[in-house]
Amino acid sequence: MALEIGPEDPRSGDVVALLARHLTFAHEHSPPGDVHALDVERLTAPGITFVGAREDGVLLGVGAVQRLDATHAELKSMHTAVEARGRGVARAILSHLVALATAQGYRQVSLETGSMAAFAPARALYAAAGFTECPPFGDYDPSRHSTFMTLHLPGAGPA
Repeated sequence: MALEIGPEDPRSGDVVALLARHLTFAHEHSPPGDVHALDVERLTAPGITFVGAREDGVLLGVGAVQRLDATHAELKSMHTAVEARGRGVARAILSHLVALATAQGYRQVSLETGSMAAFAPARALYAAAGFTECPPFGDYDPSRHSTFMTLHLPGAGPA
């Protein structure tokens, strides 16, 4: 069966479990003040579109688009289950989220990820998708533990 990506409720049991793994990973590899992953409650807030990737009903990954302003969105809580890594799940979720941001009228989508070695695969994924490093955006402060990246969305509709 093919990978299916669509809306998910962050409060669903298997989603909660995968988000807990995401937060554990973030806390294992980032200093406390530099963990910017959203918890379940914050992922249900207005202005956030949360999706999951499933194969045969099994949750393999998650991600979200969060509104920053009328033309700028942020990617949040991208995470792929360890057992599904290397299968293109993260690439598919990223493509889906960028398409969502474009469809929602954003002209730019940005993200924050760790600068440590554990986050190198994520940085490589984002760079391969056309994201480039940028200064901190939104409410972020500069940090040597964070890498900020952005992608301008050509063809995005009016905001």
